[in-house]
Amino acid sequence: MFWGLVVFMPVGVTYLSAILLLLTLLVAGGARERFARLRANPLWWPVVAYLAWTFIVLAFRPHYPETPSNLFHGLRIAVTILMAMALTREEAIWALRGFLLVAALNVLLVIVFYSVGGFPIWSPLRAVVMEVGNKSISNALLFSVVASTAAVWGIAQIAAHRPLRAIPAFVLMLGLGLVVALPLTSRTSVLALLLVIPVVCIHQWRNHLKMLVGALVLGAAVLGAALYQVPQLQHKVETGVQELEEAQAGAVFKGSWVIRYYMYRDTSRMIAERPFTGWGIGGWTDQWHKHGPVLFADSNMPHNDFLWVGAQGGLPALLSLLAIMVAAVWQAWKRPDMAGRYALAATLIALIASSVNSALRDAQIGLALLWVSMIYLRLAQEKQDPDPWRDLLPSRRMKDAAAV
Repeated sequence: MFWGLVVFMPVGVTYLSAILLLLTLLVAGGARERFARLRANPLWWPVVAYLAWTFIVLAFRPHYPETPSNLFHGLRIAVTILMAMALTREEAIWALRGFLLVAALNVLLVIVFYSVGGFPIWSPLRAVVMEVGNKSISNALLFSVVASTAAVWGIAQIAAHRPLRAIPAFVLMLGLGLVVALPLTSRTSVLALLLVIPVVCIHQWRNHLKMLVGALVLGAAVLGAALYQVPQLQHKVETGVQELEEAQAGAVFKGSWVIRYYMYRDTSRMIAERPFTGWGIGGWTDQWHKHGPVLFADSNMPHNDFLWVGAQGGLPALLSLLAIMVAAVWQAWKRPDMAGRYALAATLIALIASSVNSALRDAQIGLALLWVSMIYLRLAQEKQDPDPWRDLLPSRRMKDAAAV
């Protein structure tokens, strides 16, 4: 629960929660049961392949000043996934409780901050209500997970012919969409929401074509109207398209989409030059100085986790990491109920964020978003349980047991 509670906090606190959980898992006993659970998990072999190839590249390819840091972050990604998959259902529920509780408190903080007016914010929470580097991107992505969770619940109410119950959920979804688009200025989170909501609708009504078409048309109309009413968001999109066009024409200047254009292009060239073993763990920065524009020489990651591992470990590394994230989405897709849709939205947000940002490599994002999305997936993998989210709110029975 502690890790769930601190995902919006600065990265040092989330590191502390990760270390404490790892130590707890190591000394709490039940190692055989947890290992058996990991071995049976569909993500086990993709993670093993990713780790094995990482160590092979580390052993046979050159080392760089950034090798220790990049190796650590690469291993952290795998360890975060494995810790989430090793949890029991009850433990995963406690992690989810922590996340949803602190998310609700932070939503309340945003409402009060922008309705009452600006007031001093405790420094660790400033990234919840305003843009503060990559931590605000992390928080925006977490808000996107909350918004998609609300959307899944609202869509389920519509499917059950209870449309009035769906209204608060969709208000929360649209409100959080505006928060991630405006105060937190995260185009990554807006893009994730715009792509995830239709996928959730498809998952809900994939066997009911008329309902699916109606939901997608209505959703497109609502989102279109929302975008039309938010000129700031329109300006961001237009600016991004303009930056991309100028970059394709050869312009080099500080711009979010400009630097991504050159990073993706030049990192792809790095992979093409060393497609099998890559340049070595930690080699992206060294090669970026040789391949990329001088103006962007201070960058230490390509804003795409798959290109990052591909440049350093070749196509096997890229494909193994991609297999992990795609397998997570596929596992969620295969479960046809709400637990599957919750996990589908969360894992798809993580996949999208990893494709357009360093959502795994950057610990400020990866220690929070990856953990939360894997908790959602862990619950969806309870195949024998028709409702793995049951008892999310502590019941009277649980209170009586605690009192005893």
